[in-house]
Amino acid sequence: MQIAQALRQTTKPFVSLEFFPPAAESHLPEFYETVESLRSIDPLFLSVTYGAGGGKQQNTLNVTAELARRGFTVMAHLTCVGAEPQAISDFVSHLRAAGVHNVLALRGDAPRGVSDWDWNAGHFHNARDLVRFLRSEHPDLGIGVAGYPAPHPDAATFASDRAYLADKLRAGADFVITQLFFDVREYESLVSSLRAAGLETPVIPGILPIQSLESIRRTLSLCGANIPGKLYLELEAAHNEGGVEAVREAGLRFAARQIRQLLDCGAPGIHLYSLNKSEMCLRLVEEAGL
Repeated sequence: MQIAQALRQTTKPFVSLEFFPPAAESHLPEFYETVESLRSIDPLFLSVTYGAGGGKQQNTLNVTAELARRGFTVMAHLTCVGAEPQAISDFVSHLRAAGVHNVLALRGDAPRGVSDWDWNAGHFHNARDLVRFLRSEHPDLGIGVAGYPAPHPDAATFASDRAYLADKLRAGADFVITQLFFDVREYESLVSSLRAAGLETPVIPGILPIQSLESIRRTLSLCGANIPGKLYLELEAAHNEGGVEAVREAGLRFAARQIRQLLDCGAPGIHLYSLNKSEMCLRLVEEAGL
């Protein structure tokens, strides 16, 4: 099923889940066990990441194919880093043959270890180019794109970043999944800007439960998200009192509150960055009332 169709048909707040393919094939049984343990929350769809520079393309294909075989609606991440049109079409054709009919079209990150990557060198310069190509070549494909409640690190301003998101939607994307964020007002502002531009596209908020101070510092440095000062002070206090486990508990409680606030302000559901951790996901869904 196309995710856009599932979004139109759902009548209550939903959960979708994001996974990353295991690095080693020997870890696949454990990975699939984790996914199956989350079937009880009835996720609307699952997404599978692609890896920096498309480095896990085959892993993504294999995992999404197996999840589709198990009956899940699945979405594969797809980046345009170093990709040519034929390679993109071939990858999508392999996905379709395996029963995967949705992709998340991303610009992607530069290949690891490359500091001077030229984004204008390849055929696809950005995700908008990729969306336009996919919609032209595969008109019945489900296409999602990323949105940034705080601007993308490369964006000059909020306005320019949101104008670019609107361009991706006009190019043919069906829905938006946001980058992680910690201030619900940023999500509300992002949705309002799209609605003001005449775009009614669903915007699914992406939620990442904080695991440790070290992990959130690293994540924030990569994705351009912000963290409210009050929350950061709470996390520091938790760390001083109880270490990493106390921070994880504080982060989970905050994520549950954030989800409830998002649903209250009209979010259609929640996209949960699972970190391939089933216990965390199950507990968060329960505490958030989903």
